[in-house]
Amino acid sequence: MGAIRMTQVTALILQSVSAGYRYGFDIMDATGLASGTVYPALRRMEQARLLQGQWEEASPAHRSGRPQRRFYELTESGEVVARQAAAKLASQQALMNTSLPPREAGTP
Repeated sequence: MGAIRMTQVTALILQSVSAGYRYGFDIMDATGLASGTVYPALRRMEQARLLQGQWEEASPAHRSGRPQRRFYELTESGEVVARQAAAKLASQQALMNTSLPPREAGTP
């Protein structure tokens, strides 16, 4: 398995796949990230063996008048990393929700 940095983007995408969002547009909708961010990240995660991608059958896509979609699912390693990602996102969210007391006037 290749190493991958646990960025917020990586954590968000892993969490979205873990939550059941299986293809790129779905992941983009769930995360609010742009395609130029999501698709390269999906490729990196697939190369790192955190995700496994598979193209859908051509005939259902053609009957629906759309291109084939690539569906992603977490691998066993991906499930472990997704749990770590969830913890990272939760701690970052808690940090962002922390209120700092106002600084007293006249203190350096």
